Amino acid sequence: MEEHKPFHTEEQRFLQGPHSRQSEFVFAVKVFFELIKGFRSFHFLGPCATVFGSARFKEGHIYYELARSIGAKLSDLGFTVMTGGGPGLMEAANRGAKDVNGKSVGCNIVLPAEQHQNKYLDKWVIMNYFFIRKVLLSKYSYAFVVLPGGYGTLDEFFEALTLIQTDKIKHFPVVLIGTEYHQKLHDHIKHLAVMETIAPIDISLFLFTDNIEEAIAHIEKHAVQQFKLKTKKVHKPFSWLGERK
Repeated sequence: MEEHKPFHTEEQRFLQGPHSRQSEFVFAVKVFFELIKGFRSFHFLGPCATVFGSARFKEGHIYYELARSIGAKLSDLGFTVMTGGGPGLMEAANRGAKDVNGKSVGCNIVLPAEQHQNKYLDKWVIMNYFFIRKVLLSKYSYAFVVLPGGYGTLDEFFEALTLIQTDKIKHFPVVLIGTEYHQKLHDHIKHLAVMETIAPIDISLFLFTDNIEEAIAHIEKHAVQQFKLKTKKVHKPFSWLGERK
């Protein structure tokens, strides 16, 4: 079994119950400034599509090449391709965007292993706090593509579905790709509907497919056309605030 070495963080300490009022106020201020850092970095991107997937699949793997193709197709639709900014399938999606001269960004996270920014990013931020990273990955995206991955990928998949199901965000398209890899997960989601812990209609909150063309057509219909993304205003930076695209 792989040994996990201790990795102590400020976030870990914060999540261990109450601390002094002063330390919790300081933590809240740091959270605020990390959010502002993300806002300043991503404010001028235009509509994004976020691709989630494992950091562990290397170049040459079928899923890596799949992610690269998806990144290119999303760019062709006019999206900025956003990922967690790391290696593996995140790198592949960002690389696909650059293959067609599209925009590619990443929202990275400080971790003890695996997570380092890939070389196909036009812009990136490095976050200390997981929950802020997840906010940013959701905030700027009009579509979510979920590729094979582990706990983190599944967390991001279910968070997107939960936000849509509870109307915290609009009904943006979510595509789960990898029918063989995710078949038991899909069966379990259908089981949730049978057990009435979700509504049967909730299964339709995402498209389950291996077909890239079907996935892209779904995103074009339910994001580009539905939200009229071609006419979305892209904000201009204010030089007096030190902003830049």
